[in-house]
Amino acid sequence: MSVSIRLTRVGSKKKPAYRVVVLDSRKKRDSDYIERIGHYNPCVNPAEIVIDTDKLNEWIKKGAQCSDTVASLVKKAGKAAK
Repeated sequence: MSVSIRLTRVGSKKKPAYRVVVLDSRKKRDSDYIERIGHYNPCVNPAEIVIDTDKLNEWIKKGAQCSDTVASLVKKAGKAAK
């Protein structure tokens, strides 16, 4: 099974929020996920990015692939934390 770490959309119309989830890469965007490891809210200023790095690293060690968007969010969250 190929596992990916990507965003799934939640929130109402014109007010998106996203969850950072681990799921089978063959599933659709908003389908059931294996584990939720964070969230991203672009509607607040500054954007709220919360990702559990321990769980993220654990899944990457197991072979999960991050999407490009999640990789950039992790980079932004890391820069904001320093």
